[in-house]
Amino acid sequence: MVRRVSTTLASPATAAGAAAPRRRTRLLALPEARWALAATVAFLAGLGFDVGGAPSWAYGIPYAVAYAAGGWEPALEGLRALREKTLDVDLLMIVAALGAAAIGQVLDGALLIVIFATSGALEALATARTADSVRGLLDLAPDTATRLTDDGEETVPAAELRVGDLLLVRPGERIGGDGRVVDGVSEADQATVTGEPLPVLKRPGDDVFAGTLNGTGALRVRVERDPADSVVARIVTLVEEASRTKAPTQLFIEKIEQRYAVAVVAATLTVFALPLAFGADLTDALLRAMTFMIVASPCAVVLATMPPLLSAIATAGRHGVLVKSAVAMERLGEIDTAALDKTGTLTEGAPEVTDVRPLPGSGLDADALLALAAAAEHPSEHPLARAVVAAARARGLRIAPARDFVATPGRGVGAVVDGCVVGVGRVGDSGDATRRADGVRDAAGRVRDPDDRVHEADRLHEADRVQDSAAPLFVAAHPHPSAGTTVLVTRDATPVGTLALTDRLRPAAPAATAALAGLTGTTPVLLTGDNAPAAARVAEATGIADVRADLLPEDKVNVVRSLQLAGRKVLFVGDGVNDAPALAAAHAGLAMGRAGSDLALETADAVVVRDDLTAVPAVVRLSRTARRLVLQNLVIAGTFITGLVLWDLVGHLPLPLGVAGHEGSTVLVGLNGLRLLRERAWQG
Repeated sequence: MVRRVSTTLASPATAAGAAAPRRRTRLLALPEARWALAATVAFLAGLGFDVGGAPSWAYGIPYAVAYAAGGWEPALEGLRALREKTLDVDLLMIVAALGAAAIGQVLDGALLIVIFATSGALEALATARTADSVRGLLDLAPDTATRLTDDGEETVPAAELRVGDLLLVRPGERIGGDGRVVDGVSEADQATVTGEPLPVLKRPGDDVFAGTLNGTGALRVRVERDPADSVVARIVTLVEEASRTKAPTQLFIEKIEQRYAVAVVAATLTVFALPLAFGADLTDALLRAMTFMIVASPCAVVLATMPPLLSAIATAGRHGVLVKSAVAMERLGEIDTAALDKTGTLTEGAPEVTDVRPLPGSGLDADALLALAAAAEHPSEHPLARAVVAAARARGLRIAPARDFVATPGRGVGAVVDGCVVGVGRVGDSGDATRRADGVRDAAGRVRDPDDRVHEADRLHEADRVQDSAAPLFVAAHPHPSAGTTVLVTRDATPVGTLALTDRLRPAAPAATAALAGLTGTTPVLLTGDNAPAAARVAEATGIADVRADLLPEDKVNVVRSLQLAGRKVLFVGDGVNDAPALAAAHAGLAMGRAGSDLALETADAVVVRDDLTAVPAVVRLSRTARRLVLQNLVIAGTFITGLVLWDLVGHLPLPLGVAGHEGSTVLVGLNGLRLLRERAWQG
C-alpha cells in the first residue's frame, strides 16, 4: 500500500523552483541510530572509567548497557531466524562479542557491539535515503484541491477527487490531479514528474499531471484519472513494488548464504580446536576463533547487490522511467539488441496537419481553407478529423457550426457549412461524402445551380497536380498517418484545396536509436505492422537498416524469439495492445507510457512515463552502471574477507581491528551502491 505524506501548496514565490522539496530522513529518526548512539555513549563512559582505574563494577555497568543497547535487536532477530532453522549472520556477531566477554575481553566485546551497531545504523540510513527518493515523489501532490461546483468552489482533499471533477488551479499552485485543461492558458513546471527542463505551455485540451507546478495563469482542469492511479502514485507504487523484489544475483547470494554461514561456524570451531590440540592457550585460541568468525561473515557480500539496483530504480523513477523490479533493472543491462515499434514509439502516434494548400482560383487563403475543413470535420471522431480541428484551434481560427454531417468510412466526411456543402476526404474519394451531404441538402428543398460543376474537372486536375507535387513527402492515396495522408477539401463539389497530415517522427528518435546502437553494438531492428514504404521512411530518418514491416502481433513475437534463439538478448520497446506479446517475449520489455495501452503497460518490465525516447538508452546505461557496481561490491567484499581471514590465520589480527575491517567493508559496499542516487548517474 502506498503511504501518503502531506505537503503544502507551493506559493508563487517558489514557482520558479524546478524541483519539489526532497525529504531526507534524519539520522536520529531511525531506531537503529538511536540504539547505536546509546551503545556508543555507554561504551565511552565505561572506557573512561576503565582507563581511569575505577573499580570493575564502575565500568562493568556501562559496558553491560553498551552490550544490551547495541546487541538486543540483532540477537532477537538471530534467535527468530534460528527458530525457523536458518542461521543469521548478525547472530554470529553477537556470539563473538559474548565469547570475548566470557574470556575477560569485555572491552573488545563492547567495542565489537558498538562498531556493529554503528554499521547497522549507517546501513539503515542508506536504505532510508533510497526510500526517501521514492517517497519524495509523493511530496509533489498537494493535500487539497479547489473543486468547482454549481454553487461555486470548495476545497477538498486531493485524495477524494473523482474522475470528471472540475478543478480550479490558481497561479503558483500544484495541480491536484491528472486531467485535461478545459479553460485557461498557463505553463506547467513538469520537471519533477516528466524530467522536462523547461515549463510546458498548457492550453485547453492539453494533459496535466498531479503535483506539477502551475505557472502564472489560472487553469480549469477536468480530472481524468483517479488519484490512486495518477502518474505520481503509479511511479511510487511501482518503485516500492520493485524494491521488494530481488535480482537473480541477490537470490543466488541468499541461496548460498545459509551454507556459507554454516561453513563459517564449522571453520570457527576448527580454528578454535586445532590450536588447543597442539597446546595453545585457551584465551588466545578463543580470541583467534572469534576474530575469524567475525571477519569471515558474509555481511558485505549480502549487501553487495541490492543497494545499487534499488538506487538505480529510484533514480530512474525520478526521471520518469518506472522499472518494475530489481530483476527487470538487472535484465535491462544485459540486452545486446534493441527492437523498436514504429507508431507511438519512434513516431508520436497522432497525425497532425503539416501542410495547407489552397487551389488557385478558390478564393481562399490557408487559414480560410483550414477553417472550412475543420468546420466539416468537427463532428467526427476520426484521428485525422481531430488533427484538422486541433490545427485550426492552434491558429486561433473560428470554426463555424456544421449540420447535416455525414461520414463515409474509408472515404471522408461531408457537412453543410455556412450554406455550402463541404467535403473532406482522400483525393478522388471526398466526392462520395460530399454527394451524400449534398443529397440531404437537396431533399431539404435547397436547389443547387448545375453550372457550379462546369469547371469541376479542371479543378480536380489541379488538385491532382498539387497532390503530385507533394509526393516526395506524402503518399497520396494511402490513409495511413505515418506514410502521410493528403486530403482534398471541396466546396459544393468543387475542389478548393488540399491538407497534408502525417504522424511526425519524435524529435529524439534519431539520437535514441544511435545511442542504443552504441550501447548494444548493433543497429536496432524496426518491427511494425505498418506498410513497407512508411516503415522505410522512418527507418531512413532514424538510421535503422533492419526493417520488418506488415507484421501481425504474432509476427513480432516470432522475430523477437528468432533473435533470442540466435543468442541475442532483446530489448523490445512498444506502446500498443499489439505490442504486448512481444514485450512479454523479449528479454526485457519497455513501454511508452503516456499513450501506451493498459495491456502494454502491465506486460512491460519498465514504463517510460514521459514518452522521451532518450530515456530508453539512459535506463539501459543506468542498469549497466548498477551491474558494474554490483561487481565492484562483490570484489570489495571478497577482497576484505580474504585478506582479513588470511591475516587472522597466518598472523595475529586483533579483534577490534578485525571488527573495524569487517564492518568498514560492509559500510563501504553500501555507500558505493548509493552513488546511483546522484543526478549524474542518470546523465551517464
